[in-house]
Amino acid sequence: MSLLTLPLAAEELIPHRLPMRLVEQLIEIDGKNGMVGAQVTAECPLVDVSGKLEDIALIELIAQSYAALKGYLDRLEERPVRQGFLVGIKKLNWLETVLAGEKLLIKIRTLAELDDFAVAEGEIWREEKLVASGEIKVWIN
Repeated sequence: MSLLTLPLAAEELIPHRLPMRLVEQLIEIDGKNGMVGAQVTAECPLVDVSGKLEDIALIELIAQSYAALKGYLDRLEERPVRQGFLVGIKKLNWLETVLAGEKLLIKIRTLAELDDFAVAEGEIWREEKLVASGEIKVWIN
């Protein structure tokens, strides 16, 4: 097992691989909350020909960020990284368009956990501007 020094590459924490991996690294963790960095590439299948990230992909950014957080916590407990499945979206507040190449910061907060289910909220930031926020429900296998 490699060291768990932050920042840590998301590829070590989530099952997603390019081109579907949208997040790059877990930057910070505070209990069951954290911050994740992302930079969506033009090669991502969720980016259209004009270079715009599809709006629905904002939920995927939040879900992958939560997966990175959970993957880190699994590894911290010396367990294999588990798979998670997005089972619900309570809300998505879309405020800004994201373009390929922009650096993003996703703030994740765990709201509730019950057995293998969790509810988390995420905020996606581009510099000082809130791009989107939303709440997801996840089943962790």
